[in-house]
Amino acid sequence: MTALIRDAVDADSSALCDIYNYYVLHSCHTFDVTPLNREDMTARIHDIQRDHGFLVLCSDDTPVGFASYGRFRNRAAYDHVVETSIYLDLHVHGKGWGSMLYQALLEHACLRQFHEAVAVIAAPNPASQRLHQRLGFCYCGTIQRSGRKFDRNIDTVYFQRSLKQDSPLA
Repeated sequence: MTALIRDAVDADSSALCDIYNYYVLHSCHTFDVTPLNREDMTARIHDIQRDHGFLVLCSDDTPVGFASYGRFRNRAAYDHVVETSIYLDLHVHGKGWGSMLYQALLEHACLRQFHEAVAVIAAPNPASQRLHQRLGFCYCGTIQRSGRKFDRNIDTVYFQRSLKQDSPLA
C-alpha cells in the first residue's frame, strides 16, 4: 500500500462521508450529531477550499483520511489563525499516515501565509493529544462541559502551534 496526499475533489465526497460519519455516529471526536450526505461534504470541501485547505490521504487511489483547516473565529483580527481537523479510516490508524497527512496540512497553511494553527480536541482523546504534541503543538487550556453528545458533557482541550518559519515551534 502506498500513501498519496492531494487536494480534495468532489469525487471524494462519498468516501469522506463514510470516514467522517463513523465519528459522527460512534464518537465524540466531532460535535456534529447528524451524518453528512455527499452533497453536504461536497459543499464543505468547496467552502473550506475557497480560502483554506482540504487535503485527502489516499491508499491505492482510495481515500482513507482527510485533514482540513479553516477560519478559527469569525472576526478579522483572527484571520492569521486557522483551526485544524483530521479524520482517518480506522483501518489506517497506527501506520504513521496521520502524522504525514497532518504535516502536509501544516505546510499547506504555512505556504498560504497563516501564522498560527489551533486544534480543538474533544476530551478524552489521548491519541489525538499525543499526535498534536508530536507535531509541535502546545497545550493551551480546557473548556469544561463545552459540548454535549450521547447524553453526556464533553470537555474540549485547545492546542496551538506557530506556523511561522522563525518560531521555535515551527
